[in-house]
Amino acid sequence: MNRTDQPILAAWRETVCRQPSQAAVLGADGAVLRTFADVEKESAALAEAIPSGEGIAMVELGNHPSLPAVLLALWRVGRTVALAEPGASTSLAGITLRVVRGSGGEVLFSETGQSPQTLDADFLKVTSGTTGAPRAIRFSAAQLFADCTAVCDTMGIGAGDLNYGVISWAHSYGFSNLVLPLLCRGVPVVATEDRLPRAILDGLSRTGATVFPSVPVFFQKLATLAAAPLPKLRLCISAGAPLSAAVAASFRQSFGVKVHSFYGSSECGGICYDTSDETVPEGFVGQPMRGVRLAVDEGRIEVHSPATALGYWPEPDDAVLGNGRFAPEDLVERTEAGITLKGRVSDFINIAGRKLNPAEIETVLRGHPAVRECVVFGVPSAVRGEEPVACVVADVPPEELLAFTAARLPAWQAPKHIWPVPALPVNERGKLSRRALAERFQAQ
Repeated sequence: MNRTDQPILAAWRETVCRQPSQAAVLGADGAVLRTFADVEKESAALAEAIPSGEGIAMVELGNHPSLPAVLLALWRVGRTVALAEPGASTSLAGITLRVVRGSGGEVLFSETGQSPQTLDADFLKVTSGTTGAPRAIRFSAAQLFADCTAVCDTMGIGAGDLNYGVISWAHSYGFSNLVLPLLCRGVPVVATEDRLPRAILDGLSRTGATVFPSVPVFFQKLATLAAAPLPKLRLCISAGAPLSAAVAASFRQSFGVKVHSFYGSSECGGICYDTSDETVPEGFVGQPMRGVRLAVDEGRIEVHSPATALGYWPEPDDAVLGNGRFAPEDLVERTEAGITLKGRVSDFINIAGRKLNPAEIETVLRGHPAVRECVVFGVPSAVRGEEPVACVVADVPPEELLAFTAARLPAWQAPKHIWPVPALPVNERGKLSRRALAERFQAQ
């Protein structure tokens, strides 16, 4: 692939010419770590230091202020770039170079000795396949640029904003909402990895950040803190996991800013976004992003957009991804107002040959005034194949919730077990794994 004049590099040149002395990367204390001219100068120096050769460069820097310059340098010397968390040591075939942090935080290049792979891509997003083995999603720079355009234009983000970059820049969401707007649109970013709620709140205040892309678990934790004035914060975005109505309402009550739901996927970037300033139903994610066309058939969704990836690598799966089309496992309901997420095909519980969407039970449980959070999953049953179990955060006995659901659901759908927990066990992105919850429940 010809990378000599790819669109991200072209957009970056325009940005540097337009605003060379403006802040590009800031610290959580508000100090300017890099101007746009500094990033350009650093990129040129790094390009000289990169070992010659071809193949994939795996970048494991995290939210490092040098990451933008590293990406520019690697693309300029013709490398395919992949991102991973520091220390991930992803075993994807064809990695010929690793870019890591030194003990003092400096950028180090380490050759792997692997043979380069022939790979028609500018960028790789690394994921896990169904077997857990690493695989990658191949992107051209034009597809990344299209995703950035959709994000900035749909959400109204521009060079006058300041992104607060605490979510991982190595994940698809952080890369698309924080790194690409810096490179393609000149939107400065705060570089921080301090994810303690009080540190995030202090950082938002000290930097004067205007845009805060985050995940539900962070919004939940911030809402429990004493409200602090954040007069410059105008836009909060939640993605990575479903945003509950309770968390959205609690954050808005504390800080006076609505959290807008954003629905996307690693394979295609942004899909839908709620642009309204109104309270929306649980699971509502708004209308398709600009440039995105959705096809919905019996609840299954297909995404068509210029940001959709080239395909999976090393094993393609054309039935799911390719030729500008991506078919996720998500189930949705489409109305004139927009798209509402209804679960995933793989989450269905097989009860004596009948398929149960766990979202049906979750909707009923959330109707109980004492239920704060809940998630439903299936466990093996000798009699019915699987049984539904509800993991619930609530202030009432499990027996009351069993009776509540039994009175409102058909007998075959009603959960037979309520598993009370003080808080749902989620990761730092606010994601839940129904499979992991089922394993923990059965291990009790």
